[in-house]
Amino acid sequence: MRILPAIDLKDGQCVRLQKGDYGTAHKVAENAVETAKAFLAAGAALIHMVDLDGAKDGSHANYDVVKRVIAETGAAVELGGGIRTMADIAAVLSLGVSRVVIGSAAVKNPPLVREAVRQYGDKIAVGVDALSGTVRTEGWLKDSGMDYIAFAKQMEDFGVQTIIFTDIDRDGMLEGPNFDQLAQLRQAVSCGIVASGGVSSLADVKKLKALGIDEAIAGKAVYTGALDLAAAIREAE
Repeated sequence: MRILPAIDLKDGQCVRLQKGDYGTAHKVAENAVETAKAFLAAGAALIHMVDLDGAKDGSHANYDVVKRVIAETGAAVELGGGIRTMADIAAVLSLGVSRVVIGSAAVKNPPLVREAVRQYGDKIAVGVDALSGTVRTEGWLKDSGMDYIAFAKQMEDFGVQTIIFTDIDRDGMLEGPNFDQLAQLRQAVSCGIVASGGVSSLADVKKLKALGIDEAIAGKAVYTGALDLAAAIREAE
């Protein structure tokens, strides 16, 4: 298993949210490039970045920051947020991004995922963002009514090799991941699963590893110091 430290971008700033609520956005670091350098120094092999402005309104306001992080640090980066068309996917890959995360668009336009996987293979991941077991869209603001496992299985049928599962209730709360839902998802699909939301201790990392989870995103816990990133990476490996 590997740990993916997270950089969430809003108005060019590194921020964190609680439960996806934009009203709770608060700055957690001065500079995305320096933050990425610190993550690499701790042993990170892939950095998870989210364009929060893109997720909310489809803008690409943070792309320059993403491009700078990759160019100035050499980091491998995956990016999600507001990626809704094949043109968006091409634009993100042109930044040097290693893996593109399709979120809301995968729910509203499944053929987009099928075509993206056909063209780009394992460079495409799909975000399954759930609240009370149903998939949310539009920066987690709207309920699609779709069961998270049924949706994940559909995406796997399309050839998606990586699913990023977020329990919105746990995101930014330092309360641990939703192990029960992750275990059910692990039983339902054979593709790679990335756990997101609530990872806050080495015990969480150990339990995710025991469940057979492939990757885990660590955000708030790293910034607060609750989770030592280097130790978490060693534990995961």
